[in-house]
Amino acid sequence: RTGSCLSLATLWRQQRSQQQPALAQAQQRGVPVAASASGSSSPVALGRARPKYVPNKISDPNYVRIFDTTLRDGEQSPGATLTSKEKLDIARQLAKLGVDVIEAGFPVASNDDFLAVKQIADVVGNDVSEDGYVPVICGLSRTRIPDLERAWDAVKGAKLPRVHTFIATSEIHMKHKLRMSREEVVHNAVTAVKHLRSLGCTDIEFSPEDAGRSDPEFLYQILGEVIKAGATTLNIPDTTGWNLPNEFGGIIANIRANTPGADSVIISTHCQNDLGLSTANSLAGAMNGARQLECTINGIGERAGNASLEEIVMAIALKGQSHMNGLYTGINPVHIYPTSRMVSDYSGMMVQPHKAIVGANAFSHESGIHQDGMLKSRETYEIMTPESIGLPRRAEDAGIVLGKHSGRNALSTRLQELGFKLEKDKLDDVFKRFKTLADQKKGITDEDVIALMSDELHQPAAIWQLTNLQVVCGTMGMPTATVQMRGPDGMLRVGVGIGTGPVDATYKAIDQLVKVGACQCEQVAGAPGQVRVLMKGQGFKSKETRAMRLRRSISWSKWV
Repeated sequence: RTGSCLSLATLWRQQRSQQQPALAQAQQRGVPVAASASGSSSPVALGRARPKYVPNKISDPNYVRIFDTTLRDGEQSPGATLTSKEKLDIARQLAKLGVDVIEAGFPVASNDDFLAVKQIADVVGNDVSEDGYVPVICGLSRTRIPDLERAWDAVKGAKLPRVHTFIATSEIHMKHKLRMSREEVVHNAVTAVKHLRSLGCTDIEFSPEDAGRSDPEFLYQILGEVIKAGATTLNIPDTTGWNLPNEFGGIIANIRANTPGADSVIISTHCQNDLGLSTANSLAGAMNGARQLECTINGIGERAGNASLEEIVMAIALKGQSHMNGLYTGINPVHIYPTSRMVSDYSGMMVQPHKAIVGANAFSHESGIHQDGMLKSRETYEIMTPESIGLPRRAEDAGIVLGKHSGRNALSTRLQELGFKLEKDKLDDVFKRFKTLADQKKGITDEDVIALMSDELHQPAAIWQLTNLQVVCGTMGMPTATVQMRGPDGMLRVGVGIGTGPVDATYKAIDQLVKVGACQCEQVAGAPGQVRVLMKGQGFKSKETRAMRLRRSISWSKWV
């Protein structure tokens, strides 16, 4: 906070001695902890339990509520429709994660959505943990009376029910979409909040849609009116992802300063990602007084998506104490990765490899310089551990991914893990052939490395060389393979085979050219789209077969 350039790991090392007693207490009570860059742990809440839930206030001013809208806004991603059972499964997982509020859906949208929200409210909304935690279950509604009543009917079975109602406030929306005057919009908003109160709903969230492009004075007016009508949370949406972080932070600060009654409600943010700034805008909102942040797992949502829960949570976990005036959440980060995988699998929305926190490459290192640093100390290139988000990793692998950018140190370390110890000249030879292979293949597996060593230990003269392969599969059940091979005389020959599958067809095509009797000794299915087949030629001795076994492996990842 004073402009120091110390690394996060260094700051934690300096603070760790003071934090240890609080950490021990936090772990005993099950308070979430996050791992630091140095591999040590820092309690997200520094020993502070989640404050008791009160709709319009938080007893600890540094506590930030996490409002998850994966099941509502996230499901609005094209092609991301979820079944009722899938929604219930995700809601249960979100409760394990420890989110404060689950926006379960838009009940008036369809009967199925109503039943899904009601089921979540009745089941997850009544599953109280030993420490008293139970998530708030929220339903979204327009300001129309039938919508409001449908939403309340869906969530009222939960121990902590909430209805979230909204109406647009920007000139663009009021003129072209609503075709209402400012007075009519204010009247609709106030009437909606009052009607929810009359139904018995005491936890009411109001959103002025497209607040990021609304006239500030009009915002202060309508927000002040809904507070008087009984709203308990004011959610400020950057609906089109238009604002920059400094702009959005200023909007939150100005609303708190200029809206009558703002100190008696919770200010919330809902930031879309159209300019890739949703996480930054959400954090800017929190640093300017917002104490509820709306987000989704994996950042899924309308258009370019929402603020990503995992990014917000881990940013606060890692920087909240040192750079955000002590902010913290009640999230248990070890459930982040399993939740991410569940949402991806159920929704069909794949996580991009370079996605922060949960992407496949988030804890992977291919550059030789990075790998060398990771092998010496993981602090060099990782500011958190994969274990802290629930992603298990072997203690010895350090996230090393062998590829064309890998150096000798990474290859030597992997060889030693596989049981090979080489002299420098032998390592140099293997490294040269490793680089040649890496230029032709995207990812180098342990099996590839062992095959390189097999070549090093036993390199018979090549008799037949496979030069080209084409496999055709279809619905007729006649997989056909065409192979081109260079024979002992240097001539190119073409063979064709039909088999029960692409692998079988390929070997039959090869048999047609080689004309050496062979039998299949072993077939092992690997990762999806990969198979290893071991063929033994007639007359081969078992010892010779073992030496050749990995040289006769075929990866079908490009064709199957």
